[in-house]
Amino acid sequence: MTKKKPDTQTNPDTLLAHVGRHPAENHGFVNPPVIHASTVLFPDIETMSTGGQRYTYARRGTPTSDALEEAVTTLEGAAGTRLAPSGLAAIAVALQSCLSAGDHLLVADSVYGPCRNFCNSVLARFGVSVSYYDPTDLDALEAAFRPETRAVFTEAPGSLTFEMQDIPAIAEMAHKRDAIVLNDNTWASPLYFKPIEHGVDLSIQAGTKYIVGHSDVMIGTIAASERAWKALEKTHGDMGMCVGPDDIYLALRGLRTMGVRLERHMKNALQVADWLSRRDDVARVLYPALPGAPGHDIWKRDFDGASGLFAVELAPAPDAAVEAFINALEMFGLGYSWGGFESLLTWPRPKSIRTATSWDAEGALLRLHIGLEDPADLMADLERGFAAFNAARG
Repeated sequence: MTKKKPDTQTNPDTLLAHVGRHPAENHGFVNPPVIHASTVLFPDIETMSTGGQRYTYARRGTPTSDALEEAVTTLEGAAGTRLAPSGLAAIAVALQSCLSAGDHLLVADSVYGPCRNFCNSVLARFGVSVSYYDPTDLDALEAAFRPETRAVFTEAPGSLTFEMQDIPAIAEMAHKRDAIVLNDNTWASPLYFKPIEHGVDLSIQAGTKYIVGHSDVMIGTIAASERAWKALEKTHGDMGMCVGPDDIYLALRGLRTMGVRLERHMKNALQVADWLSRRDDVARVLYPALPGAPGHDIWKRDFDGASGLFAVELAPAPDAAVEAFINALEMFGLGYSWGGFESLLTWPRPKSIRTATSWDAEGALLRLHIGLEDPADLMADLERGFAAFNAARG
């Protein structure tokens, strides 16, 4: 007898343990099979000519890719999902599914840097005009729409500087003009924010981060609403996008523990962020889940949780003092990604890339990803950094 699968109203942790798995169809094995394939055989020429079977060529899907796409579709409350070989590739496919030459795109000025680069290079080369808008100014956004505006790209919170956007208000504004709304939801994942329920048409994740969770796979996901699904499905196929089965398997494996990991990331991050916010050598902490932080009210209204990523602005100091801080750390690795079990730090310079807004903070901005280590050990490590920072700044 086949057991009934949990429905979408089930607790997220239970869903994570069950979505995308069909043991009764796979000889009782708990996990979906990892199918390494290119060629798929047809039983006869009629079936081949008519495409009369589920699988036709591995680039267009296998039971392995189906398992992850089904899982993400359920978690997102989407009409369908497609996979890409990285988060940036997912952004590129999503944007190209809803834009053509002559169209206009609005992008939050706080957006992920490689997304900005894709818009300014590839999209511009193919005749799509791009404007950047203040992510927190709804009036300015409304004024930026043109008759040819076809899409609005959002990110909540913003990359590096963590501005919160009013996604439902932006979606309403865009849909009145028949524009598609895209959202990079990597920070919260669909466990803590469901973009499609808030009016988004294309919900994007760099699954490299929290779905995988172990810093060893590159993968992206695009989940679409009913309105955006057909165009996404066609564009994804036309571009020949696919992901290797071993990477999909590791993403499925990571997905099963994403709930417990995110819960710990948030718990640890809140403790470290609160500790940082009380220090005299910290100007401010940019973490929407922290009471009093910018965007906290929107986060509290729309989100069910937070991840381990936030930024801290240090007190004004020479670059040499910031370098001393970073070089004194022993537990925080220097690395561009995040979402894994380990804590990471980068020193971004948002002022150099903004065009619609300015970033005029006097102190250095450090982006921290709080991993699964004991928070006391992480704070002790940061204390070493602050000792070196304060000694160097005099």
